[in-house]
Amino acid sequence: MRPRSLALASALAVLPLTLASLGATAAYAAPQANASAARVALPNTVTPAVAHSQKSGDVPAAQQISVAVSLKLRNTSELDSLLAALSNPKSPQFGKYLTPAQFTARFGPTQADVAQVRSYLEGQGLKVTSVSANRQVVNATGTNAQIAKAFGTHESRYVDKLENKAFFANDDAASIPASLAGVVQGVSGLNNKTVRNTRIAKPQNATSHATPSGFGPAQYNGAYNLNKVGTDGTGTTVALWEFDGYSSTNLKTYDSQFGLTGPAVQTVSVDGAGYDSSPGQGQGEVELDSEIVRGVAPKAQQLIYEAPNTDQGELDMAAQIVSENKVSVISISWGSCEPDTTASSMTAVDSSFKQAAAQGISIFSATGDDGSRDCTRSTSGSSVKAVDFPASSPHNTGVGGTNLKVTSGNGYTSESAWSTAGGGTSTQFAQPSWQTGTGISGGKRTVPDVASNADPNSGFAIYTQGTSSPGWQVYGGTSAAAPLWSGYAALFNQKAKAAGQAVLGEANPKLYSVANSSGYGSAFHDVTTGANQDFSAKTGYDQVTGWGTPVADQLTNALLGSGSGTTPPPSGGCTAGQLLANPGFESGNTGWTASSGVITTNSGEAAHSGSYKAWLDGYGSTHTDTLSQTVSIPAGCKASFSFWLHVDTAETGSTAYDKLTVQANSTTLATYSNVDAASGYVQKTFDLSAFAGQTVTLKFTGAEDASLQTSFVIDDTALNIS
Repeated sequence: MRPRSLALASALAVLPLTLASLGATAAYAAPQANASAARVALPNTVTPAVAHSQKSGDVPAAQQISVAVSLKLRNTSELDSLLAALSNPKSPQFGKYLTPAQFTARFGPTQADVAQVRSYLEGQGLKVTSVSANRQVVNATGTNAQIAKAFGTHESRYVDKLENKAFFANDDAASIPASLAGVVQGVSGLNNKTVRNTRIAKPQNATSHATPSGFGPAQYNGAYNLNKVGTDGTGTTVALWEFDGYSSTNLKTYDSQFGLTGPAVQTVSVDGAGYDSSPGQGQGEVELDSEIVRGVAPKAQQLIYEAPNTDQGELDMAAQIVSENKVSVISISWGSCEPDTTASSMTAVDSSFKQAAAQGISIFSATGDDGSRDCTRSTSGSSVKAVDFPASSPHNTGVGGTNLKVTSGNGYTSESAWSTAGGGTSTQFAQPSWQTGTGISGGKRTVPDVASNADPNSGFAIYTQGTSSPGWQVYGGTSAAAPLWSGYAALFNQKAKAAGQAVLGEANPKLYSVANSSGYGSAFHDVTTGANQDFSAKTGYDQVTGWGTPVADQLTNALLGSGSGTTPPPSGGCTAGQLLANPGFESGNTGWTASSGVITTNSGEAAHSGSYKAWLDGYGSTHTDTLSQTVSIPAGCKASFSFWLHVDTAETGSTAYDKLTVQANSTTLATYSNVDAASGYVQKTFDLSAFAGQTVTLKFTGAEDASLQTSFVIDDTALNIS
């Protein structure tokens, strides 16, 4: 085989660039074609804004530009087949998700691909600053002159007359040597025009309030039966996809107001972005997203990914989230209308979304707040029917908007379509195979898929920064609808894991399966009134509210039923399984609420199996420890609760000085004491069938007196249903 260095020799000598020395504002001439070096154009790499804007001059040759070169996935037909199988309950691959390493090995660019691209870029004088862990993105920086040489571009300065905004962009499509055509998908960063906008809507004449006004968690959890799922998000992690920062104090104020407790929100920086010390105009978006997820799934861990608001920032954020693989849900409330976004960048981001689907990550995206004319406030204008990306990605669940009415007791009354809820037909993505039953022809992806409350006139109470100081605001928009569904996915994932089933993963194939079944009417509120500019709500699917809004407990039953090959009736039914999260404590405190130090690997007491156990008391002084987990037992099930118990004591005699009480809600199942001490573990089992159809807190309380230690050691718990 010809050595790679020689194969690249011709590529490194392409398109000599003629520079005019114009001092600090030096411009350059367009690169001249080199007949001896074959090049291919990269389609869809020019921002559509160029056609609507006024050119104002050349970009200086010395200006630094940062680009992201996206690399193609491999074995794409095999990948498409795998994604279908992962969501098909009849497939032996159902729910058997890949790790990032497995995905990259089978479908990602190879190390050789990366090396080839890196060698070319560095040969053109560019500095390669990073390569994404999934090898899908190679980031590089250089002067405008070097960028022009590498990609055959000419960068100009433009003014967008509609937005009165200056930006730079390449005039024509980028190109690369033909030798790279099989590897490179596209180039992002050649313009700084496209930015992602928030999807927040506020009531007219909105003002800050001293106390909450609008829906709090009790209202939206009650209306959508989220409070009947029986979980709180424990053990799950949700990524928030953000381009700005937040105040942790504001989030804590929200939690305190509504009595919510859960893991502290954590920030994850992308490309060095760090907005939290000085959040910008998007602060309200970030805090809205976080507070709604907290309201639905308070115990879920939230990771707020903060990226630069650029094509490159979005691409790098997508690659980082799926490569780190720390989350099972991504909530996206930022977007741009498809006609204003380069198709090359959308395709590149969607490659990471495919990886998310293969790894079992659900993505819920706001469909926008400008109805079926998503470009109303941007370059392309209100005359164009358009939808919002990333919601239009086939691997995202697009969430539309409604106006929700709630009873005084927080029950569901009615809903209508919100008049500016985003919806319509994509021009970028083909109709996926699972998008059936919609009654819409044309072969293109349509959005939304589902919906929830978004009308600011029935908005949410949010604590965030006002014009001068923080306070309570009323926010709506599909920005609120997407995190609500993301919170639901966290609730579902906790319950699915407890039942021994796979997490939700790519949600749409499963949601459409339920919607096209006899269980549709019990799992969704079908919204049939209202409209946006071009589409009306109607029975079944529509392009304003999708299939409708969740009846969360019944939707959960239907999804869990399809995962086991059966569909339980809406009133109950039972899928055999084990319901407790982290039953052997091997994941630390995940799934459990425990006193400090209870769940431990301390060698002073042996585990029944593995390394971890729950060790209550053992101090030889007055002390109380607790250990608990809340779980929902489906109606119609037989339930058996068991655990292994070892009691070790320094007490003597037959007097019960130190006691362990085991409860299911307020019912005491058993009491043990120092008198029950033995050399090994003994299994204890209790029939909890009487609790079927209820949410139950299983709790251990160990109380020790002032002297002589007694240790109550618990391991390998289980709540089996059949």
